[in-house]
Amino acid sequence: MKRDGKSCAAPILLLGASVALLAFSTVGSTRAALTYYSENYAMEVTVGSIGVTLQENGASVSYRNYIKDDWSDSGSGELLTKLVPEGESLAPGKRYEEALSVANSGAIDTYVRVSLYRSWQDDEGKKLTGVSPELIQFDLTEGSGWIVDENASTPERMVLYYTKVLPSEGSTPALCDGVRISNDIYREVENVSVEETAEGKVFRTEYLYDGCWMNVKAEVDAVQTHNAAEAIKSAWGVDVDVAADGTLRLR
Repeated sequence: MKRDGKSCAAPILLLGASVALLAFSTVGSTRAALTYYSENYAMEVTVGSIGVTLQENGASVSYRNYIKDDWSDSGSGELLTKLVPEGESLAPGKRYEEALSVANSGAIDTYVRVSLYRSWQDDEGKKLTGVSPELIQFDLTEGSGWIVDENASTPERMVLYYTKVLPSEGSTPALCDGVRISNDIYREVENVSVEETAEGKVFRTEYLYDGCWMNVKAEVDAVQTHNAAEAIKSAWGVDVDVAADGTLRLR
C-alpha cells in the first residue's frame, strides 16, 4: 500500500483459490455374509455395503464405496474450482457460495462425519504457519442437523457430525453454504517501510498473505447404524447417546 498526503491506493490482492485434492479417510465398513450349505452346493450372499459421496454445490465431487470386499469403486475430485467467477480475484470479506453435503451411495443406512481442513500454502505448495488458518471462514448452516465437535476441532481442522441417520441413497442438508476470507487478514502485516521521494513520503506495506494460496480439504467417513453407539466409539473415539428416532447426541 502506498500513501502520500493526498491519496491512498488499495493493496494488490495476491490470493487465489486452491484446487486442493479431497481425500477420504477410511470409511468404517460392515459386511454380513449368510452362508448356506447342502450336499449339492454352497452359497454366500453379501447383504450389506457402505459408501459415501461428497457433494459440492449439488454436484458429486468424490466418492468411495465398499463393494465386493474392496474399495475399488472410488474417485477423487477437486474443491473450489468454480469458487471465484472468471476474471475476478479472491477478495477478503466477500462471501462465496460453497455448499458441502454428503450422499449415502451405499446400500445400508449410516451415520456420517466430515472433517474440514484449512491452511495457507506458498506457490510451491509448502504449508505456511505465519498466517492464521482461522482467517478462512465457513458459513455453517443452522438447524441442518450438523453439529461441530468442539473438543476434536482445532484452528486448522473443524470436525462435524450429522446427527441423523443418513438412509441409503439419501443426502444430508448442506453443512455450510459459503466461505470467505476474513477482513482481519489485512492486519497480518510483515513489514512497513518508508521511502522519501520528491513528492513526499511513500509508505510501503508488505502483507503476510502476499503470494499465499488458500487450501481447503474435506474428509468424509461413515459408520453403520447397527449398534451405533459402540460402532461410533470404535471408529471415531467419541461417546454418543442415540435417541429412539436415531438422533445422535455427543456426551
